[in-house]
Amino acid sequence: MAEKGFRKWIITFTMVLSCMLEFLDTTIVNVAIPHIQGNMGATLEDVAWVSTGYAIANVIILPMSGWLGSRFGRKNYFLFSIILFTIASMLCGNAHTLGELIAFRILQGLAGGGLISNAQAILLETWPPEERGTATAIFGFGAVVGPTVAPALGGYLTDHLSWPWVFYINLPLGILAAILTYQYVKATPKENTGKPVDWWGILLLTIAVGSLQTVLEKGEEKDWFATKYIIVLSVATVIGTLLFIWRENTTDHPVVNLKLFRYKSFSAGMVTSFLFGIGLYGSVFVFPQFCQSVLGFSAQQTGFLLLPGQIFTVALMPAVGKLLRKGVPAQVFVIAGFLCFFVFPTIMSKTTLASGNTDFYFPLYFRGIGIGLLFVPLITLAIKDLKGPEIGQGAGLYNMMRQLGGSFGIAGLATTIHIGQAKHRNYLLENVHEYSSAFGDRIQEYTTGFMGKGFSHYDAAGMALKAVDATVNKQSMLMAFTDAYLYLGVAMLCCIPFVFLQGFKKKKVVIPADAH
Repeated sequence: MAEKGFRKWIITFTMVLSCMLEFLDTTIVNVAIPHIQGNMGATLEDVAWVSTGYAIANVIILPMSGWLGSRFGRKNYFLFSIILFTIASMLCGNAHTLGELIAFRILQGLAGGGLISNAQAILLETWPPEERGTATAIFGFGAVVGPTVAPALGGYLTDHLSWPWVFYINLPLGILAAILTYQYVKATPKENTGKPVDWWGILLLTIAVGSLQTVLEKGEEKDWFATKYIIVLSVATVIGTLLFIWRENTTDHPVVNLKLFRYKSFSAGMVTSFLFGIGLYGSVFVFPQFCQSVLGFSAQQTGFLLLPGQIFTVALMPAVGKLLRKGVPAQVFVIAGFLCFFVFPTIMSKTTLASGNTDFYFPLYFRGIGIGLLFVPLITLAIKDLKGPEIGQGAGLYNMMRQLGGSFGIAGLATTIHIGQAKHRNYLLENVHEYSSAFGDRIQEYTTGFMGKGFSHYDAAGMALKAVDATVNKQSMLMAFTDAYLYLGVAMLCCIPFVFLQGFKKKKVVIPADAH
């Protein structure tokens, strides 16, 4: 039953807070990685598992979250997830070895995967049916703002306090969310308690999704199939996926209901969710890397640069929810959203080494508008034909596909940048020779400048060559990032054809209470 007055808003605040905690922790640790590496004396390759372990655990639990919420009761499972997430955060901050930190991050990821879908479900149950589009928009606020403020917040905490504080910040927020959940969220009945658990399905899902996520997280770093364990995990992904599909289609009580794919709108929605994940998380990966690696911005500067565009996102989400309730087809918003999102990488692909803050506000505004137009309609279209318990399963799969899309996007863009930088460097070096007048003029300019600072002609000439090499590296990196932006734009355009598979039907949208 829907809530009213103070109780409705306190539950809403609790769900958004819990959602922001999970999405915040997905990326906040990344800026602290160098400090963790130095503090623990670990290699960059080893310390990267602090982020990888969390992502793997998170994406494994997402498709099972609907089943777990039904079996143990949504409030019980959600409260357990918050408490476990908070305890794991404390353990991460107190970790003395890298092995401990990675283990506690995996635990934190398992707990975080239970927060996203169940927070959305509780939020939708709290609001009346005619206002659930607005509830979904409010939920989207946490999903969008969390990854956006994480780099700036993580950079500030690491610079002014120490790296454990990127975990300790979760403690007061987690405790508050747990208390409010226990006090105000109503318990839901347990379902399927007398039915057998699909242990084989859980095992095969863990192997398939865990292996895939590991390949995506570590593949580029390990030169993909040049590394034996990446090949082994790729084979495990394929075999695990095939066996998982067979198991879920033959058992009477599957942990993931794959029969949902019989709905054309749901199948198309999974594709658009995947591609949206590429754009959402891929842009959050590429833009900070570009600003910090190419332009020399700090993590804090980059994080604050992203914030103004989110104003458009936050402002648009409730308005889109209201218009959906009035009968405006969701496809209209989705097409407009992907076109707006396309503007962001298109403009960013034209940037230069002289670009500054003011050059980025306009494309970032379009990114914010695109996300605001997309977040609510995408899931609305994906689950519009589902009924009853199918909605919980469908929303869990939808969230998993968005996360996987983000992992694919980040891996693909990182590889594009790595390969592109080498390719463009080789191209630029073809023009660096003694017969090039531009090269000769630049060398002379650098040499004269260094000699003016008191260096000998011999030393100045050597420093000039190093300066030219640094310029070539910087320019090749810029060109690699512009390529990545173009590929990101193409991915956004590829989403539009799938929207037409979901049928333009002008009818009022009512998002069911158990949609998570």
